[in-house]
Amino acid sequence: MITIGVTGGVGAGKSEILRYLEKNYNCRILMSDNAAKELEAPGGILYEPLVRLLEEKTPENGAHGPLLLENGEIDKQEMAGRIFSDPLLLTRINELVHPAVNKYIRDEIGRERISGEKEFFILESALLIENGYDRILDSMWYIYCEESVRSMRLKASRGYSDEKIRSIMMRQVSEEVFRTHCDTVIDNTLDFDGPRGAAVQVDEAVARLREKFGAQQ
Repeated sequence: MITIGVTGGVGAGKSEILRYLEKNYNCRILMSDNAAKELEAPGGILYEPLVRLLEEKTPENGAHGPLLLENGEIDKQEMAGRIFSDPLLLTRINELVHPAVNKYIRDEIGRERISGEKEFFILESALLIENGYDRILDSMWYIYCEESVRSMRLKASRGYSDEKIRSIMMRQVSEEVFRTHCDTVIDNTLDFDGPRGAAVQVDEAVARLREKFGAQQ
């Protein structure tokens, strides 16, 4: 099984790449955000520790609305509000969540290797580089897209303002860092299905990996 990390800036079209891979190749796709949501849901290993942490009272983390929704899930807007007012709380939550998510991902890779059913394991995350996945995955893909096109997409699909888009992009990893840590760049600026669009580049990248690691039937 060949393992691939897919990363890139907001609005670059990572989801479009993942849909294409899922449709055309025998792969398991895991999105780190979904892994975190599963672990943070009622019954997940992070649920009770997160609730306890978020309900602690500190000078910064004062009066807020209810933490839990009617179905028992953590209210993510309320959680964000408490974190925003307490930087130390954010640090403590990251120290709790990131190791648990990383272990979950590694365990899932291990399970898929044992099952032998998939040719590819695709891991998507905006924090692949920060979490050191370039050291354990067979290939790292940087989904590149020109900033002007990314901004246009974010305005159309999410209704983001120019100010919000600039704020998000400034907080993300630079293009230089992405290119330094990734062995493959997929340019998703042009028409996806065009002659040199992302679909063609994905097929070429997969072919190179099959040649390098050997195709699995």
